[in-house]
Amino acid sequence: MKLALLPLQSIFFPGETVPLHIFEDRYKQLIRDCRKEAVTFGIPVYINDSMTFGTEVQLVEIVNTYDDGSMDVTCVARQVFRILSFENQMGGKLYAGGNIQFIYSVRDADKPLKKRVLDKIHELYELMGVPYTVLPLEKFNSYVLVHKMGLSFDQEYKLLQMPSERDRLLFMESHLVSTISMLSEVNRTKKTIEMNGNFKNFDPLDFEDFNL
Repeated sequence: MKLALLPLQSIFFPGETVPLHIFEDRYKQLIRDCRKEAVTFGIPVYINDSMTFGTEVQLVEIVNTYDDGSMDVTCVARQVFRILSFENQMGGKLYAGGNIQFIYSVRDADKPLKKRVLDKIHELYELMGVPYTVLPLEKFNSYVLVHKMGLSFDQEYKLLQMPSERDRLLFMESHLVSTISMLSEVNRTKKTIEMNGNFKNFDPLDFEDFNL
C-alpha cells in the first residue's frame, strides 16, 4: 500500500490522539489533501538516522488555522506499519510518501498477564507519589499507558515493532519490575541518608553472658 509520510522524531501508538502543529508548505498540502480526499497518512519514526517503522494516522479535526496558513490539527493513530520504499515527493506532491506494509496486532494476551502489568503500573505510581486513577482491566491494553511508565525512546520504538500483545505486555512487565526495584532501593538509601546526624535512642544490650 502507498501512503503519504510525515516523518517525526516521535512515537505514536494505535488509539492515541495525535496533536500536530503544521507549518511547512508540503505538510499544509498534505492536510488539505487528507481533508479533501479523506485519506490517511503515516508518521514514520525518525531514529538513529533512519526510518523503518511508523504509525498510520487519520485526520480528525483542524483545530486552528493561522494567517500564515499554518494549522493545529488533531489526528488519531491507527495501525503500525513498516516502510518498504521511500520517496521524497510522492506522485508530484510536495510531501513524501512510500510503500508500506501494515503490522497487524495479535491479541494473544490473557487476563492474568494484563492484571499483573496493571498492578505493577499502580505500584510504580504509588511509589513515586503520582496520582493514579484505577483503570478497569477490560479497558487496559499495552498501548493505553505506554507513554506513562518511564520507557525510553528506544524502548518505546522496540515495543512499537512487536505485533504480539503478549510480548508487549511481558516487555512492559520486565521494565516495571526493574524500575520498581531500583526506585525502592533509592527510597531506602534516601531514608538511610536522612537518618544520619539524627540523635538515636539505642536499646541497652545485655553483655552479661557474652564470651569470645
